[in-house]
Amino acid sequence: MRYLFRPPGTDGAELLTLPWHQPLEEWDPDLLLEVPQRGISRHVVRFVAAQGKVFALKEIGEHLARHEYDLLGDFEEEGLPSVSVLGICVDRPDGQDAILVTRYLEYSMSYRYLFSRPSARQSVDQLMDTLAVLLVRLHLAGIFWGDCSLSNTLFRLDAGALAAYLVDAETAERHPSLTRGQRHYDLDLARERVGAELLDLQYGELLPDGVDPIEVADSLPVRYASLWDEVTHEEVFRADEQRYRVAERLQRLNDLGFDVGEVELVTSDEGARLRVETRVSAPGQHRRELFRLTGLEVQENQARRLLNDLRSFRAYLEQKAGGPVSETVAGARWLAEVYQPVVDAIPPELAGRLEPAEVFHEVLEHRWFLSEQAGRDVGTTEAARSYVRTVLPSMPPELTTPSVIVTRP
Repeated sequence: MRYLFRPPGTDGAELLTLPWHQPLEEWDPDLLLEVPQRGISRHVVRFVAAQGKVFALKEIGEHLARHEYDLLGDFEEEGLPSVSVLGICVDRPDGQDAILVTRYLEYSMSYRYLFSRPSARQSVDQLMDTLAVLLVRLHLAGIFWGDCSLSNTLFRLDAGALAAYLVDAETAERHPSLTRGQRHYDLDLARERVGAELLDLQYGELLPDGVDPIEVADSLPVRYASLWDEVTHEEVFRADEQRYRVAERLQRLNDLGFDVGEVELVTSDEGARLRVETRVSAPGQHRRELFRLTGLEVQENQARRLLNDLRSFRAYLEQKAGGPVSETVAGARWLAEVYQPVVDAIPPELAGRLEPAEVFHEVLEHRWFLSEQAGRDVGTTEAARSYVRTVLPSMPPELTTPSVIVTRP
């Protein structure tokens, strides 16, 4: 047998003592971990844990395993929204399939799990918009997925919205760029699969009343086309509009979660033509800014919300000091005096139900709600106490990333 894994870290070495010579279906249940929010897979998939981290193991043909291993590694390096690959085990005894190992995406949920929760706040529209964003991002990078579906996607909360991640890249193909025909074929496959998955949810009485699965699936190409046009179209405007129109377009792209590679501006007597090379890069504009000021690694919408609070805190500091306060000082003080106390207020038994940044976002929402009720600003500290007491306990404990010690045979 051969086991290939990617540095950095010792994750791969920690898993070497697992019984790779046995079929996954025959592994000792004591070695495995049950993940309630997992999706449906056509392959044998099992979960294990080591050093508090969780890993997904998928039994698959060696050719496909190597293909997926290489692609997922490239995706991670380029910042594309996908799960992180750790390694593959090949040349297993008796002609067994290879095993692909990926890192469990913390705080992620399958589409079935999203709709099976009685308290689910995510709508079908949000799900379709998020899936359209994922497809556009992949297509911009020259990725033909070939198997886009809700089952092959994981979702994470991002400041009340959803972020989508590719899970399965068996059928994915890499090209310098995609033709219009390739993109539309990929989109047609996605529409068919999504429609079938939503019909299955409806049969299981998991879809909200009044939702038509076929109508929703048919809306995916429309959402995709609208977003694709927004991020790729050429814009024509008068020469005297040049400065603000360019800035406006770039800001719209940033707000949609896309970065800008090259900007080409061609001027003539008739006006100016703007062409923008749009790309996907992680972290995004707001994530980079927040990390620079605080060292926090969060998702894009979360970063935008946290930055707004940081800027408000900086204005408060400047008013109090009667003069300017540098953004570096404001960032350090906000982290220590505002953000960290909220995170520290989470009781140990509730820790992990949501990402810390998502908790902070919800505390800000809760603060606004309480302030409206009280007719005054109740403050972040009081809002955090109330949120931890009245809201966070209702979050399902299944969202906590499992952390167990794996016993060895």
